[in-house]
Amino acid sequence: MSLSDIWDVLVLGVVLGSLYAVIAIGYTLVYGVLQLLNFAHSEVFMAGGFGGVIALTIFEPATDPSGFQSLLYVLIGIFGGALLGGAVAFGLERAAYRPLRRRNASRLIFLITAIGASFFLYNLAGKLFGRYPMPMPSMYENRQLFEVFGTSVSVTQLLIVVAAVVMLMTVDFAVNRTKMGSGIRAVAQDPEVASLMGVDIDKVVSRTFVLGGVMGGVAGFLFGTNLQVEYTMGFLPGITAFAAAVLGGIGNVRGAMLGGLTLGVVEAFTVELFGDAWRYAGAFAVLVLVLMFRPTGILGERVGRAA
Repeated sequence: MSLSDIWDVLVLGVVLGSLYAVIAIGYTLVYGVLQLLNFAHSEVFMAGGFGGVIALTIFEPATDPSGFQSLLYVLIGIFGGALLGGAVAFGLERAAYRPLRRRNASRLIFLITAIGASFFLYNLAGKLFGRYPMPMPSMYENRQLFEVFGTSVSVTQLLIVVAAVVMLMTVDFAVNRTKMGSGIRAVAQDPEVASLMGVDIDKVVSRTFVLGGVMGGVAGFLFGTNLQVEYTMGFLPGITAFAAAVLGGIGNVRGAMLGGLTLGVVEAFTVELFGDAWRYAGAFAVLVLVLMFRPTGILGERVGRAA
């Protein structure tokens, strides 16, 4: 592999890892607050892809949009993905998880409910949107913008990385520097004491689900900008993003970012060296090796104790 090939693969890995990091935030926020593995988050990601398609279909992007129009259409798609992703996550919390919390259900019941909700949303999307892929409306000309050490960077790649960086920085700021973030960290550390101090637990949990759903929804739209959107699109990226959250330290926001980027780069190099059939093998091998020596993940902190 030449040096130019290495840079090509590295750029692809960073783009892919940025998507995994954004999806992983949803897993890690919910786990940090509720100690719940929300396996339905992959369907929230899928819903975001359909949300972007619906929003752009309503506004009908021009066949040859200008620079300003392209930016406007991208923002519309992001808003559509965020809106539907956040709505689905909010509905999940209210309909599936809140009744279980009020009944003090065991973690096993939560886990079974999450898997059931995942299958329900998966089949519901297939029923509503059809079993065939839906192409994302063309928003811009996906041309080369610039080069990094001889490696071309396209419009789509730059869009994904910039959007991911902005969202990850926003979530990190929200969790660590805002009143809402203080509530999230308080509930994550000790929900009983937080409740005695006047924190509305139900409100904090709902906001946490919505925040994670918005992140997953935007990631679904970004994932669909270079591919087609379909009801099966959430499974593999969702599982890999969950692995990224575990790798970085489940419940740690910054760990999810680091884990996502790590798995994205490892996956890209695995495909380049061993072929597409080994795409996920390398990433999960790294996950197993890290957890053998550091079971809590790379950073290994929960939201309630994150600085």
